[in-house]
Amino acid sequence: MITKDEIQELLHSTETYRVERTVSTGDMDKFQEAICAFANDLPNSRKNGYLILGANDNGTLSGLKVTDDLLKKIAAIRSNGNILPIPVMSVDRFQFPEGDLLVAEVSPSDLPPVRYRGRTFIRIGPRRDIATEAEERILAERRMSFMATFDTMPCLAAKLSDMNTDLLRTKYLIPLLGNELVESDTRPIEEQMTAVGMYDTEHQCPTYAAVVLFGNKPRRFMPGLYVQYVRFKGEDVTSEVENEMQLEGNYCELLPRLELLLELSVIKKKPVFVSILREEMVSNYPYTAIRELLLNACMHRDLQSNMPLRLYEFAGHLELTNAGGLYGDARPENFPTINDYRNPLIASAMKTMGYVNMFNRGIGQVQTDLKENGNPPAEFDVTLITAFRVNVRIVESPTSLKDKVATSAPKVASSGGKVATSEQKDATSSPKVATLKKKVSSEEMAIYILEYCSTWRTMDEIAQFANRDKNYIRNKVLPRLAEKLEKEHPDIPNHPRQRYRTIAKK
Repeated sequence: MITKDEIQELLHSTETYRVERTVSTGDMDKFQEAICAFANDLPNSRKNGYLILGANDNGTLSGLKVTDDLLKKIAAIRSNGNILPIPVMSVDRFQFPEGDLLVAEVSPSDLPPVRYRGRTFIRIGPRRDIATEAEERILAERRMSFMATFDTMPCLAAKLSDMNTDLLRTKYLIPLLGNELVESDTRPIEEQMTAVGMYDTEHQCPTYAAVVLFGNKPRRFMPGLYVQYVRFKGEDVTSEVENEMQLEGNYCELLPRLELLLELSVIKKKPVFVSILREEMVSNYPYTAIRELLLNACMHRDLQSNMPLRLYEFAGHLELTNAGGLYGDARPENFPTINDYRNPLIASAMKTMGYVNMFNRGIGQVQTDLKENGNPPAEFDVTLITAFRVNVRIVESPTSLKDKVATSAPKVASSGGKVATSEQKDATSSPKVATLKKKVSSEEMAIYILEYCSTWRTMDEIAQFANRDKNYIRNKVLPRLAEKLEKEHPDIPNHPRQRYRTIAKK
């Protein structure tokens, strides 16, 4: 609160935009308009404003006697609901030989524009007026600049020694600014970090973004900053746990670990003949989609929550639950068309480090990847207030070749009565050829032929193996396998000794 000596200086101050003097005690509209104008601080002086009751325009005292009722009446302005957002102000009485002064001290608002009964009042030099649209826009822009997100705030408990500055330099500063510029920068590391929002010079400490991205032990400052992975045998959390692990560390260390977790534990691949012309590795979940969802969760999580990021793998689906619901302009009715960033500094750093793109196309790409892999669309629960949840259902993949061979593959006879593989038995050196002993579909036949032709086979051998007419094989089967089989004499398709072999995978 201002002192008595400072009040005397203000009575004759030339900083008229900071002071309003009046001898009135009953014009409440005038008082509230003045307080609203001081809170808006259009000149952006960041200095407090003063409404002084009991003083003339020339600075002399009027002889006012300030009563307790008058003090309560002026103090009630703060929270009577007429001025919003509620101003930061204090009220006090100062006694002089010539009379009393009632002084209302008003701090500039960090959330302008401040309005009195819906109107925005400002100070223009010595006078008070209603703001124009352009002036309101200036105040609104200032509001956005004052609203610092949590990741940009100073982590007061942290010190520079809690940071891995080598990681910061190699993983962030060099990719962001270039090696030449970083090498030539002779400033202290604190100043380099300040330039990119990673250090607060006023409090002499790293910001929360710096701790999250490059801190040695970030959980000391944010207990919920880790990922809890659990794999259940069944479809809910009451089923038996097959595997669980807890991953933590700064994001430079944690994000690569999460990628490895997906590759080694979550994403499972197996070879599947998608059609008679194409065999490919099919995954229970597309790696790119789950990676995108997991990295988005790390980027958008509420860092102030003690809840970990939960990645639960069930028998038939994945569930990803993150602290923090939709943020800012993102709402249930416009998700995922509109996005916003709870942690813009962390998001920018993750983009620089190559983990995200910030093009607002991630969710759409996730759904595309899931569809191409055979999974149902991801299910987003955006109704939760303090959390965000997404469910991804497992792919219903066709039976793999290994399963088919195990259940219905023909037994191949040999002179010794044992099963002979195509690698062990080449038809060019033996008169006996394996034959399919059961009726199979054309797709299954193609699969078996591809396996049988792991070595060179003639048309007669293939027809005998498939137990079908040679013309049928030539006209119906081989054309469908054109991309899978190579010819021994490709320049002479009708060569009398033409042979075929399955093209080896690269």
